[in-house]
Amino acid sequence: MLSDEQQETWFAYMRVMLRLNYEMNRELQTGSDLSLPDYHVLNALGDSPDGRLQLTALAARIAWERSRVSHHLRRMAGRGLVGLTPSRVDGRATDAVLTAAGRAALRAATPGHAALVGRMFFEGLDAELLGPLRTALEQIHDQVLRTGTLPVPGEPQHRLSGLSDEA
Repeated sequence: MLSDEQQETWFAYMRVMLRLNYEMNRELQTGSDLSLPDYHVLNALGDSPDGRLQLTALAARIAWERSRVSHHLRRMAGRGLVGLTPSRVDGRATDAVLTAAGRAALRAATPGHAALVGRMFFEGLDAELLGPLRTALEQIHDQVLRTGTLPVPGEPQHRLSGLSDEA
C-alpha cells in the first residue's frame, strides 16, 4: 500500500510522463516524420559503437520486449532508417545498424527534440532542484534495474547522440 504522499507523488510523475511522451511524439512526428519510439531506437544506435547493437541489447537499452524491438525495426528498415544484419559477435543473433539515412534523420530531429525537452521539462524547474531530481531519478532507475524483469542494459546514454559530430 502506498502512503498518501507516495500516491500523490506517483500521480504527479504519471501526469508528467504521459503528457511529456505525447508532446515529444507529436513534435517528432510534426518536425521530422519520426515517432518517439523511432527516436529512441535511433538515439540508442547513434550512441553505440559503430551505430550497431544486437537486438537483445537494444531491447534492454530502451526497455522494450525483444518482440516489440523486432517488429519496430522491420518497419524502420522498410523506411531505410536501420539495417538488420547477422551479429558480428554471434552469428545466430541479429544486429540493428544505423544507416546513413537513419543518422541523418536523428541529426535532423535532435535539435527540435532537445528544444522541446528544454522548454517543457527544464524551463519550469527551479535550478536548485535539478541535482536532487537527477539523484532521485538515478536511485529509482537503479531500483528498477535491480528488481525489474528486463536484462540490465549496457552503458547508459549520456547525450542526445543526434548532436554528435561523428559520421
